[in-house]
Amino acid sequence: MKERLLVLEDGSVYKGTAFGSDQYRVGELIFQTGMSGYQEIISDLSYYGQIVMMTYPAIGGCGINRDDFESMDPQIFGFVVKEFCEYPSNFRSNMTLNAFMEQKGIPGIADIDTRAITRKIRDHGTMKAIMADSDADVEALVQMLKTAKLPQDGVSKVSTQKPYPIPSRGFKVVMLDLGTKFGLIRELNKRGCDLVVMPYATTAEEILSLSCDGVVVSNGPGTPDQIPETVETLKKLIDHAAILGCGLGHQVVAQACGARIEKMRFGHHGNSTPIRSLVKNKVEFTAQNHTYAVNEESLKGTGLNVTHRALNDDTIEGLKHESKPILTVEFNPEAAPGADDTMYIFDEFMEMMKKGGNQNA
Repeated sequence: MKERLLVLEDGSVYKGTAFGSDQYRVGELIFQTGMSGYQEIISDLSYYGQIVMMTYPAIGGCGINRDDFESMDPQIFGFVVKEFCEYPSNFRSNMTLNAFMEQKGIPGIADIDTRAITRKIRDHGTMKAIMADSDADVEALVQMLKTAKLPQDGVSKVSTQKPYPIPSRGFKVVMLDLGTKFGLIRELNKRGCDLVVMPYATTAEEILSLSCDGVVVSNGPGTPDQIPETVETLKKLIDHAAILGCGLGHQVVAQACGARIEKMRFGHHGNSTPIRSLVKNKVEFTAQNHTYAVNEESLKGTGLNVTHRALNDDTIEGLKHESKPILTVEFNPEAAPGADDTMYIFDEFMEMMKKGGNQNA
């Protein structure tokens, strides 16, 4: 296998082994602490625009199977691992990780010191990076990285272009698709929701015309500032339906209520991130993928109360409105991949719809 470079905007260069595609793009380099679930991570649309580095050393041993996708069109800009397994040994494997990444245009690099890069990101924050061939002009790449802008169009790239139904006989639920995961749809299906998935730029009037019982604002890449039309839609929906926000959806709903969103140094990207439920006074493990968080001081006057906090840094991980049927979580309650401690979030949303949304608020 040929050599490949990983170049960071601070001038650091790491030489390793190439795998996957050679379609290089500038992305935000982040580290992901999951010990398993790389297929779900690669296919999670929330990673659009990011080069994902796994802190667990051995990746690829399970191959790729038909069941564990979170989308069918992965959007990560690169995949960085310590040790790449070229020959998987799992009974569900249909394809090698290398073949899958070649097929989907995702470049990879292995045999580099991922621990050193993780420490760098923890100390200095996420930074721009790009992969390159071993004979590339490194100085030119570093200069390019310093002036390059990270993509701001993530949601428009990954959201569905047209509405589509997933019929059932239960509550009518509209999902605003900001880059939703199959796992989120799966949990709503399990609970019998009559689901209509709609583009991120859908207006409040279009949503209300469906006489829905609830609105789910999905996970996705980027920040609410990049999708002001979605924030405006939520402002108009707040008094008309039960609302559940997950991931980016949590931030969109919070901003629609008047809160502010701020960037974290390196974010939370993992499958077993501990949080504390303030309602239950209980520690729970969660799947997370976010580089932005709600500013706590900005919650004053919004009516939103904190329900969950990250155990490691006290970041806000969940909110609930004091008088309206609004519930949001920064983590991924569908646990794909990760612990299923917080599946009850979906049941709480169902209870809000049973109570008639805002009628009994």
